[in-house]
Parts: sequence; structure tokens; C-alpha cells
Amino acid sequence: MESHPSHPILANLLEKYPRAASGLFQAYNDIVYTQQWQNVQVVDLDKCERGAIQGKKKDTDAVLHVVPCSLSETVSFAWLQAAFSQLNTKEIYLGITSEDASIVYYKISQGIVKPPV
Repeated sequence: MESHPSHPILANLLEKYPRAASGLFQAYNDIVYTQQWQNVQVVDLDKCERGAIQGKKKDTDAVLHVVPCSLSETVSFAWLQAAFSQLNTKEIYLGITSEDASIVYYKISQGIVKPPV
């Protein structure tokens, strides 16, 4: 992991939150190198004890937030509320990672949101 080009960008949060390090590393590399988001930054979510990723998808202006977590973690409402509060946004994407290197993104919105027709 230390020899990867993204390691210097993530190093502080990987060391600060070792339990969440693999998910952050995996989601960050997927977003930057595979999905090729623009203006990508890493955000310290100290209340959630992990880092988050913010940036823009190619050819869009909307800033999106991804909070990586492991498939084996328990995600509580308090944890989600802390993420929403620290990111100051109405929606986040959970980047759920697994040991086989797969990742699934789930959009979570604050409050009750009517689905599109």
C-alpha cells in the first residue's frame, strides 16, 4: 500500500483510523483512477472515526461525498447523522467495500425523499 501513488494523500487518515484504512484506500482509488472524478479531496470525519471522499463526477458540477465502510461493519443512525453533520450535505454515498475488493455505492439521503418517477 505504501508504494501506491495515492498513499501520500491518504497516509494521515490511514494511520489515524487503521480499522477504516482499507475501505478508504479502496474507495479513493476507485473514485480517482477508475471513475476519474475531478477535484477529489479527503475529509476527516472524526466523529465517524474515518475519512471520507468528496469530489465531482466527470462533466458535472455537483460535489458528491462518499463515506467508505466495510461490509462487516454495523452502520447506525447516529453514525450516519454524524457523517451528514460533518459533511454539511443532504446526501452521501456509502462506499461499501468487501475483502474480495468489490465495492458498492448506496445513496443515502437525509429525511424522507420521494423516489423519482
